[in-house]
Amino acid sequence: MEDIKHEFKVKGEELVEKIKQLLHEGNIRRIIVKDEEGKVYLEIPVTFGVVGILMAPTIAALGAIAAMVANLKVEVIKMEEPEKSNKN
Repeated sequence: MEDIKHEFKVKGEELVEKIKQLLHEGNIRRIIVKDEEGKVYLEIPVTFGVVGILMAPTIAALGAIAAMVANLKVEVIKMEEPEKSNKN
């Protein structure tokens, strides 16, 4: 099984909402927040079922980063969906 990477460019003020949206979509392994030069500010391992109250401190940290940096890149690593086969 291979991971799939997606990268989004967001403005600082859009960061928290974009992360919340991605977490809601599910099937995410890791979220990495970087600046335009590729410097990693925050790397979030997303464990199945640990979204909710345990993510609150992370969301607060994202808000602080968003206030400091105007343009960011969000790299999302998703688990590849297993192919369904018709084997009997």
